[in-house]
Amino acid sequence: MPVFIELNKSGDAGSAPVKIFTAEVEYQAMSQLKNLARLPIIHSHIAAMPDVHVGIGATVGSVIPTRSAIIPSAVGVDIGCGMNAVRLSLKASQLPDDLSRVRSAIERAVPVGQRAHSSVSSRFAACKNLAPGADRLLEQHPKLSKMLPRAQQTWVRQLGTLGGGNHFIEVCVDQSQDVWVMLHSGSRGIGNVIGRYFIERARKDMSRHIANLPDRDLAYFEEGSPHFADYLDAVDWAQEYARVNREEMLGLTLRAMQPFLPPFTTTCEAINCHHNYVQKERHYGADVYVTRKGAISAREGQLGIIPGSMGARSFIVRGKGNPESFCSCSHGAGRKMSRMQARQRFTREDLEKQTAGVECRKDKGVLDEIPSAYKDIDEVMKNQSDLVEVVHELKQLICIKG
Repeated sequence: MPVFIELNKSGDAGSAPVKIFTAEVEYQAMSQLKNLARLPIIHSHIAAMPDVHVGIGATVGSVIPTRSAIIPSAVGVDIGCGMNAVRLSLKASQLPDDLSRVRSAIERAVPVGQRAHSSVSSRFAACKNLAPGADRLLEQHPKLSKMLPRAQQTWVRQLGTLGGGNHFIEVCVDQSQDVWVMLHSGSRGIGNVIGRYFIERARKDMSRHIANLPDRDLAYFEEGSPHFADYLDAVDWAQEYARVNREEMLGLTLRAMQPFLPPFTTTCEAINCHHNYVQKERHYGADVYVTRKGAISAREGQLGIIPGSMGARSFIVRGKGNPESFCSCSHGAGRKMSRMQARQRFTREDLEKQTAGVECRKDKGVLDEIPSAYKDIDEVMKNQSDLVEVVHELKQLICIKG
């Protein structure tokens, strides 16, 4: 049975209730959730997903409905970060025994880490639609232009790139031995710049008229305030950039794989879902801004992606539309230790053992992504059986990290 905890059920003493879909919540994360609940803009309650863990200001794995206001740091700096997955017309038996060449081909086609495309290619036709919004944004806020110079066309060259950290591209196989391609990335450098810029604006704005904010990282813009409309435009643009970035990477990945595999097609529509974003939705009788910081939308019948770690299973799920989670579910396994703790505790030999059978990097550069640094994905899934049903279970064969 799923585990469920409810804090401050009556919502009195100036705090909204918090509904938590797990019993495994670290002290700092619980403190962050309590701080969030003290904000006067919270609508109904806050929901914490089974992968909940400490974040910057707002807790990762939280769903935050706000009335006529948005918290920029809850959306975060990787605006629109999320997942993309598609099933191929290939069986696992049709893959080569040695997958290293497939991995290398994908790494050549999709820049990873700090790399970007060397030039603005004509294949990035999507830039033509995105560019006007970016140009207007940079003109309205000259500081953004200095932080991300247009002359270098940085954001254009980063479209179709992976980035670093926990971003990845994977080739997986499901329970029917069908092959999938799945990837995780967001809005790259320009999303980071936009996020940091508006988080600082919110802090400055609130310092002028609110003295008792429980955490300065919970500063928010209210509708009608000087920067609210600008932030909404910027975050909408960055979320669209993130979606297009994943689409472009998926295309590059599939083309890179073709020379090494039998002819194939995609056999289902690609699932493309954000898990760090904000949008307006209706819940409990009101139109509110719902920020999902490390959570995906799980409306009834909606397909989503919940990845495990480098050495664990991932899941394609169908939402159940649970109103208590604001029709949401977890975005992954969730970290149970920091990157520094993982690097201090584990060795390269541990990483090799825990990623046995997966074609991936096994060097110290990705040691902080070792599977043991994450919660048990099976336990996470058990705790959200009221939120989603599993459609496919995926096991990675290739994993590319930045």
